[in-house]
Amino acid sequence: MPSSSFLGSSLPPSSTANRRRPHHTIRMSLNPNPITTLTKLLWGQSLPPNLLISAARSAWSATWHLMMSQLAPSDPTGRYTRSASQFRLPLTNNNPTISRQNLHLYVGLPCPWAHRTLIVRALKGLEQSIPVSIAAPGADGSWEFTNPSLQNKDSSTTTLLPTSDKANRCKTLKEVYNSRSGGYNGRSTVPMLWDADNKEVVCNESYDIIEFFNSGLNNLSTNPTLDLSPPQLKPKIDKWNRIIYPNINNGVYRSGFAQSQEAYDSAVNELFSTLDMVDEHLEHSRYLCGDELTLADVCLFTTLIRFDPVYNVLFKCTKKKLIEYPNLHGYMKDIYQIPKVAATCNLGAIMDGYYKTLFPLNPGGIGPAIPYACEHEMLSKYHDRECLSVVENDVNALIL
Repeated sequence: MPSSSFLGSSLPPSSTANRRRPHHTIRMSLNPNPITTLTKLLWGQSLPPNLLISAARSAWSATWHLMMSQLAPSDPTGRYTRSASQFRLPLTNNNPTISRQNLHLYVGLPCPWAHRTLIVRALKGLEQSIPVSIAAPGADGSWEFTNPSLQNKDSSTTTLLPTSDKANRCKTLKEVYNSRSGGYNGRSTVPMLWDADNKEVVCNESYDIIEFFNSGLNNLSTNPTLDLSPPQLKPKIDKWNRIIYPNINNGVYRSGFAQSQEAYDSAVNELFSTLDMVDEHLEHSRYLCGDELTLADVCLFTTLIRFDPVYNVLFKCTKKKLIEYPNLHGYMKDIYQIPKVAATCNLGAIMDGYYKTLFPLNPGGIGPAIPYACEHEMLSKYHDRECLSVVENDVNALIL
């Protein structure tokens, strides 16, 4: 009888087979995984028994709900509830207490809310007046800054990359928040506008910041004539924001962070019914409010650019891909091709920030490939949306 190992592979007969008792061997790899070895010893190639599967599922479910309660607080029905920003700008930009000479912007590249501020900062020509420090998600999900010696020194690239803390030389964003007078015990979020003279948080609400950048710093802007929120369009902008924020901007998060089936179903249905409506509107309108790019477009764009590579997969927004919406996809390409916008879109950093950080949603930490339609070459292809403009109003000509 030929001898065989415990794992089932046969060995050739031994010349002394009839003089020695057959023996069993266990083949071990040089670096065995103890869990894999144990399961093979217990069950071979078979699945673990139902009791173990049930116990593991219950333990993982309890752990998942605990982690999600910290990552994404929910109401009793499992619906994600976003915390309100704690530092707000006043309704008027004419606030004498805000220093306009030494402001500093803190952002993270994966964050769509921070991305808004980077786009408006670029379009308004505030890059020299408002320096930026770019944090990256750490192993625990908090925002960290890179070591200056490890930063990319290639000046030929125009794509934004993580940096050190240029204003306070802190290692984490939490340290920056805590350095303000009186300290800080809340969540250390991006974007955050910092008063470097007074060592104080000015604002950490994204929409307040982009409104301030649009109209409150024209004396520092190299493009003061560009107005992304003109008075005559303000009612339309507000109307679109009331639609887009809860159903699309926050809608993808309400889908991805839902902690019950009912919460997910409600969020994802509202998300896609709103996308359907916006796609239909954009069939006859170049931008949301007509021929002019506005803050409402900026807010929608930063969700759309993340939709196929992140939200469709990781957040289970699976009814359609954005590329299946002809008008929305062309609209996204139109805005992407506005000068300076593409440089704010680091898709690699965006995807890493979600897939390798949100452990409860992707425990293996494996990041998928960037979809072909989301690569720079495809996003730079002709979109033909300028034909929708009623009057000659090329937004590209307004960007210096």
